[in-house]
Amino acid sequence: MTQPLASRIALVTGASRGIGYATAKSLAKAGAHVIAVARTQGGLEELDDEVRKDGGHPLTLVPLDLTDYQAIGRLGGTIYERHGKLDVLVGNAGIAGPSSPLGHIDLKPWLDVIGINLNVNFQLVRCMEPLLRASDAGRAVFLTSRAGGKAPGYRGPYAASKAALETLVQVWAKEVVNTTPIRINLFDPGPTRTKLRANVMPGEDPETLPTPDQAAELLLPLCLPSFTETGKLFDGPSRSLKDPQAD
Repeated sequence: MTQPLASRIALVTGASRGIGYATAKSLAKAGAHVIAVARTQGGLEELDDEVRKDGGHPLTLVPLDLTDYQAIGRLGGTIYERHGKLDVLVGNAGIAGPSSPLGHIDLKPWLDVIGINLNVNFQLVRCMEPLLRASDAGRAVFLTSRAGGKAPGYRGPYAASKAALETLVQVWAKEVVNTTPIRINLFDPGPTRTKLRANVMPGEDPETLPTPDQAAELLLPLCLPSFTETGKLFDGPSRSLKDPQAD
């Protein structure tokens, strides 16, 4: 079987369940050595077991609370010491936060959502860019949602965090496009059969939604050296590449 990511190093956040879990499996199947990051040790061990069962390369498991921003820096240092580079970064970790009118939301849950969905990814940019520069074809993909552009009522923290993330990613893509081989994009899976979606839409029948494995199948091409677009958004439901600023 062709392994387009053979001998490449990939980092996936939020890898213990949902789309992150499925993406880590997909990258490993494509030949990458996956550094799987999540808070839940048990979920990471299940992921590693499943990858090994499928004949994939054993993963590097990193149980980590990503809001420990200094730990992200230490992780970058460890990756440099062991591998000298990073070829793929998938910023998947995210939380939905409260579904309430803005005036009813306390400051702490607001800060929690901004912390995970935005600040963590900013710290990943800071700490992983030097490693991606060391790759001959560094690729970064960040999970987003059209909530960021559509600004739905009662989803303020989540929508604001995704809108800010999309701007952050586009800025970074423009900054490095002419001086490095790094290519950076956004991925919107659309409604997917995940725990996050179930928490936000509890009355929805999950069987009507695509699975995380199906989302990961669409995300994988954005991680390949052959994918040279940058600063774009891949829209899962329409399976099309878009200019985020055009929406």
